[in-house]
Amino acid sequence: MTDASDTAMASSVLGRRLQAARQERGLTQAEVAAEMRMARTTLVAIEKGERRVRPEELVELARLYGRQVNELLRATPPAEALSAQFRVALTSAPESSTLQPLIGELQLLAEDYGELERITRRPSSHEYPPVYATEGLRPEAAGADAAIRERIRLGLGDGPILQLRDLMERDVGLRVFGLSLPSAVAGLFAFDEEVGGCVGFNINHPNERQRWSLAHEYGHAVTTRTRAEITVLAGYRRIPANERLAEAFAENFLMPSSGLTRRFNDLIRSSPEGPTPADLVQLSDIYQVSVQAMILRLEGLRLIPSGTWDELEAAGFSANEAKTLLDIGGREPDRSRLPRHYRYLAVEAYVRALITEGQLARFLRTDRLGARETVQELMSRLALTNLGEVTRVEMDPLFQSRLERSAG
Repeated sequence: MTDASDTAMASSVLGRRLQAARQERGLTQAEVAAEMRMARTTLVAIEKGERRVRPEELVELARLYGRQVNELLRATPPAEALSAQFRVALTSAPESSTLQPLIGELQLLAEDYGELERITRRPSSHEYPPVYATEGLRPEAAGADAAIRERIRLGLGDGPILQLRDLMERDVGLRVFGLSLPSAVAGLFAFDEEVGGCVGFNINHPNERQRWSLAHEYGHAVTTRTRAEITVLAGYRRIPANERLAEAFAENFLMPSSGLTRRFNDLIRSSPEGPTPADLVQLSDIYQVSVQAMILRLEGLRLIPSGTWDELEAAGFSANEAKTLLDIGGREPDRSRLPRHYRYLAVEAYVRALITEGQLARFLRTDRLGARETVQELMSRLALTNLGEVTRVEMDPLFQSRLERSAG
């Protein structure tokens, strides 16, 4: 390949990144051209890769788009399909203007994940399942079938899943990020061949809601993978078939019928008069789902009378009060925006001198002091083996000296 063709390819990639950054910022070409004091046709040529952008123009465009220059100069093309897919889903989503920048954030996080893998030479080993066939089945039956098949594929048995996010990241290869989404939005899902399957969940929701949202998006990943989804809390709206399917997947994946039935029958044996509300609260805690979700699941399995939840609610039953009386502590919501492995890769890249401290802070979405604290925390007790597994070790003296130099 000639130098000229290399230059043309670089201009084309940069142009596409500039276009994607502008669109994610919600700016028109006319607005940017006016701010840059250039003709709109010039900006069009830059975005098409037909006109090279000058260094001072690139700096100003990065400022306008809220991006770092080095992000825009990456050699790999942007994951355009990710944001493009969401444009369809946004048409029926609440607060779409608020969601647009968050979708841009999800895409940038996914691209940063891929960049860290490239820098450290640790590409993800995605274990994506096949897209399970759903044709000819009711959405509820299709979701249940996919959940059973996925549990079998992963060798999970029929017990509760304690670390769902870790499972989705480590064993399935999904990139799971925490986002500060509007309260009515539970999660996001999109898939791109370059960056893989990406999930965003609401860090402001309770832990049980977060787990359900993660399982729901997981259901989309294994059934309608190429379709971006924005999961909105139902309220009074009619739930479409693809959402009913994902809800059924979440229900069956988190509370498989065989294991739940067995545990429920154990309760019956120890309580001949039938399970008490306290029993149901404890059962929901074992599976880390809401009390309402557990009771409705038991109703669906016909293990308790239909309408049990409605009767409890009408009688003034409070799940939180019941947990307090039973000394069942509430589980803290997951506030971590970044996947665990993502943080490991960022720290590894820094201690191997592959990125600067400023770049580390940007990857970790924090300031330099926060970045140093993250390095100290992770490297004092964790390291990555060549297979990408986590082991406990003491901090390497070379890494320690680098930390001390950076702190000084």
